[in-house]
Amino acid sequence: MRSETLINDQAIDSAFVEIESLGQFDAYVAAHSGSLAGCRIQGVDLRDRGWELRAGDVADSAFLGCLLSDSVAGDLRLRGALVFPPSPHLPFDPYRIALYTAEELYDGIADKPYEQTTDALAYHWDQLPLGREDVLGLVLRSLHDDSISDALDEWAAGHRIVGVMGGHSLERGTDGYRQAALLGRSLSRNGFTVATGGGPGAMEAANLGAYLAPHPDAALAEALDLLAAVPGYADVTAWARAAFTVRERFPVADSGVSLSVPTWFYGHEPPNPFATAVAKYFSNALREDVLLAHADSALVYLPGAAGTVQEVFQAATPAYYGSALARRMILVGVSYWTKVIPAWPLLRKLAEGRPMESGLHLVDTVAEAGILLSRP
Repeated sequence: MRSETLINDQAIDSAFVEIESLGQFDAYVAAHSGSLAGCRIQGVDLRDRGWELRAGDVADSAFLGCLLSDSVAGDLRLRGALVFPPSPHLPFDPYRIALYTAEELYDGIADKPYEQTTDALAYHWDQLPLGREDVLGLVLRSLHDDSISDALDEWAAGHRIVGVMGGHSLERGTDGYRQAALLGRSLSRNGFTVATGGGPGAMEAANLGAYLAPHPDAALAEALDLLAAVPGYADVTAWARAAFTVRERFPVADSGVSLSVPTWFYGHEPPNPFATAVAKYFSNALREDVLLAHADSALVYLPGAAGTVQEVFQAATPAYYGSALARRMILVGVSYWTKVIPAWPLLRKLAEGRPMESGLHLVDTVAEAGILLSRP
């Protein structure tokens, strides 16, 4: 990307060019007389490009996790480049250029327990003193999360995203789980991209509905029956394997697209396997901001506890001050949001006389929420 910055009242052109493949590297070098000044080169194998790297201008450039010979890496540093070496001993790539997939996070789940998957190993690393307190661990987590944000920005372009928020404790086999799945399917069939917090419960159900949207209606009923055999995630291995049984029955290539934005902060909540793009973060605060920011079409709140309530008012705050995009906030469950967790009266009181008031809705069923979202 390229932007202008004012320094001493003068516009200074600041280039931040991202290069994420060898083809992009070669094309950029050819088009800019060998200069890499201001570039951010991420995760590229440059061991066969030593001559080009030694000959080009590398002022204000950064090499993030690129494969380089020791001599070329030293030369780049001497000439003003920042070089962040790969970290082969980590259970995650801090310089990744794409979002995760469920297959990647649950690699090998068919033959080994969840505790040995990429997802579980990354959580375990995050809990170690090196991951939480050491400055290197903090840097690596920040680099990873920044890479995920960058990849998510690219992925989200062109999607009409509706955020579906809800509790993680909703079990498979319940009517609430089925209703959340119907909502996800309805949204996807109406041209929206479902985005959730990526965990179990209502979040999994909404991603499941979107996943099965291109299939006949009977596919969802079949999937719900298969999943009901493992209602909760007390045994994550069994819970995940049931989900992958559904995915094998309905392959991802024939299924609908959806997004999840989970976090390793909640290590007890495994990511659900039905989102086709997974933006998983170490930082829960960043994850919350990113999820709400990308849900630019609407936010739908199913019954949930503290996390869901936090998401209600986290979205309400910028809307209250008039700094948010115009989008609808739909709370599903009249009794729940007025009596069990009475967030609705407070939300309405905050919105009185403000532009955000017209975007607030309280409905009793997911069908009503779907009808609201089908209207312009």
